[in-house]
This record gives sequence, structure tokens and C-alpha cells, in this order.
Amino acid sequence: MQLRVAIVGRPNVGKSTLFNRLAGRRAALVDPNPGMTRDLNVSSGQIGAEDFQIVDTPGLEEADAGTLAARMSEASERALAEADLVLFMIDGRQGVTPVDREYARLARTHAREVTLLVNKCDSPALAAQAVEGFELGLGEPIPISAEHGLGIGDVEAVIAARNVPAALADADAPDQARPIPIAIVGRPNSGKSTLTNRLLGEDRMLTGPEPGITRDSVGHAWTWRGRRIELVDTAGLRRTSRVDSRPEAVSAESTRRALRFAEAAVLMLDCSEALVDQDLAIAAEVVQEGRALVVAANKWDLVRQPAAMRRALVERLDDTLPQARGVPCVALSALTGHGTSRLMQAVFTVHQRWNRRVPTPALNRWLRAQTDAHQPPRAGGRAQRLRFMTQVNVRPPTFALFANHPGGLPRSYVRYLANGLRETFDLDGVPLRIMVRKGDNPYAGKAGN
Repeated sequence: MQLRVAIVGRPNVGKSTLFNRLAGRRAALVDPNPGMTRDLNVSSGQIGAEDFQIVDTPGLEEADAGTLAARMSEASERALAEADLVLFMIDGRQGVTPVDREYARLARTHAREVTLLVNKCDSPALAAQAVEGFELGLGEPIPISAEHGLGIGDVEAVIAARNVPAALADADAPDQARPIPIAIVGRPNSGKSTLTNRLLGEDRMLTGPEPGITRDSVGHAWTWRGRRIELVDTAGLRRTSRVDSRPEAVSAESTRRALRFAEAAVLMLDCSEALVDQDLAIAAEVVQEGRALVVAANKWDLVRQPAAMRRALVERLDDTLPQARGVPCVALSALTGHGTSRLMQAVFTVHQRWNRRVPTPALNRWLRAQTDAHQPPRAGGRAQRLRFMTQVNVRPPTFALFANHPGGLPRSYVRYLANGLRETFDLDGVPLRIMVRKGDNPYAGKAGN
């Protein structure tokens, strides 16, 4: 079992900066605006040969019951109680505040083990003032600067001393393939975090009627039917013209970064508003990135004419995304869990197609049949010959087509070939790329041809 380390403290004391430092990558949003972190963000860290889990938490603060701030504090308190080691962080420039004292009392009561970190000690004078932290009753404070890396070695020494060697902890653990990163994307308030909680079987993500609660892209380790998954909940994407604040712009960039690293994406639609232009824009962005796509039609229990709604969704998706025709559309309710099992089955089916490789002989037999059925149009009065085709890549499936006049092959004919590929080789719903090149069969004359 990996050591679980939680970073807690007031808003804007530098928790996410330290989280990124320990994770060794930019795994959490960092911004001068307080409250950027709203959910528990979990990543892996490594010191020497030993791995551990690091948890970034929302800021602890006093708030009225039922408010967003209160729900964020509750998530932090839950992480504090579940962690093997708590790194309690205060701001060395501001000193100990009444809120620090209150939450230090919580940490002493509920946490298994606590280490006090005094952040933003960028100078010897500030480091000397860190002794003020003794009054919190959490032991000797460690002065650090998460931004500049000062004192991080001392923090790592604390973690290493508490960590259980991985060879002992995981000696009996089964060897599993690497996790598949799956991003859940969509407009704000479409139900992405509710779906994440439903799939994980626990309330890890904050949810509520307020749009834009999720600001960072938060990954969760999960297993579905024996297959490891990294499920990434993302911030909602609005039209660029409507993004009017820096936090929202930073959140949108985090979502797009998560999409670039994902292998599959689930696009959440709010069926109470049908399929709007922004949904289609997000779908087009997923396809342009070359990711496997599944559409989740959420709040299906509120739809009065499901057959007509499904038909309209499928037709509009096919019309708008011809480069990924046949995208699966799964009706579900994230709130009740209805349809979520079918969703994951659809994700894995499309992910397998996304990784599919078509044998070259079968591909060229198919190409001859396609051109016999429908000859390519002439280019500049000369016959267009499609001489050879081979798959050059997967994820997504990418094909090279060799022709005598590649510039004269119209886009409509390339679409005809793409649709034939989907139908013959079961590639529905997957972005296909066909690169037309000039030349003969590059393998002609070689042994075995």
C-alpha cells in the first residue's frame, strides 16, 4: 500500500506549488487568485526508488453550511483524516493566523501524523521567523519556499522516513498494464463531476448547482473490470468569447492539456438543453486531437421522447463530425447511475478500434475493390491511379495512400475511402487520417512482394 501524503492549509499558502514540486510535473493549477483548487487532486511522487501518493486539497476556511466553500473545506478535512502523513502549510510572510490555529487543532485531533511547513520563506530573515509556528503545537516547523525549491529536501526526508518500501508493500500485488487515461469533458454544469463520483463509487469531486465548480483537471486511479484507468474530471469549456476571467482561462487550458494526454474522451451532454453548438465545438476539438470519443447523453431520465432525441443526436453528430462518423452515443443518468456500465463498455470498444492495425494485404485488396466500384476522378485530364495503401500508425489509425497525382484527388473521394474503411474494418467512431502521397508501391521489387 502506497504512503498517502496530504497537503492542507488555508487558501493561497502555496499548497498546489508544493504539490507540483513533489509530483515532479505541473499536475495542479497555480495562480495568484485564491481558491483555484476546489477538488482533491491526487498524483504520484517518487523519492529514490520508493513511490507515494500526494494529495492537493482545497483551502481550509470557515464558511456557512451548504456553501461551496464549506463543501471544499469538508473535502480537505476528509483528506486530512485519511492521509498517512499530513503536510500542514502556513504562509511565512503572514505568520500564524487565527484560522491556522483553528485548523491546526483539527489536524492534531484527526490526523495520524502531521509535519508543519512554513512556506514563502525566501530569505534568511523569513526563515528565522518560522519559529513562530511552534505555537501551533505541531512540532518543529520546516521553513521552505515551494516556488524556489528551498527546503524541499527536508520535506522529502520526512516523507522518505515515513514511507514503506514499495518492494514490501506491493510484493503480492498483481502486475497490471498501464492505466488508460480517459478525460471527461463538456460544458460547465453538464454533470462531469457527478459522473466521476458515480463511476468511482464515492464523492471525491465537489458537485452542486453552481456552474464552474471544477477548475483543475483532476485524475483518479480507478479499475473497471480488471482494467486500470486514470479517470480525469475536467473544468467545463465555454465559448472563448464568453471566458471573462483569468481563472476560467487557466482552467480551460488545463482541460485542453488533459485532452492532449488522454487516449479517450467522454463528452457529457445535458439533454435538458439538447445538442448545442458548444457541444459540437468540443466534440470537434476531441476529434482534431485524434482521441477516441464517446458521447454521454446525460439526464436521459428527463427526456420525454427518447427515440426522437437519440435519432436527432446521432444524425447531428454524423453531419458535424464526418471525420469520426459513427461516434457512440450512450444515454445515461449520472445522478442515478443508469447507463454508466454501457458507457464504459462503449469507451473500451472505441479505444480498441483506436488501437487497431489493418494488415497491408487486406488493405490493398480492399483498395482495389473500392476503386473498381467507384473510379477516382481524372486529374487534369489524366487518369488517377491509386497504387498502394498502408497503415503507418495507430492511435488514431493513420494511412498512407500512394497515387500518381495526389494533388488531384478531391477531398470527397478521400471521404469515400474513409467511410469504406470504417465499414469494412470496423472503425466506426474513430478519427481516421489518410495522407495522400506521390509515388508507386514503395515495397515493389523487394523480397516477398
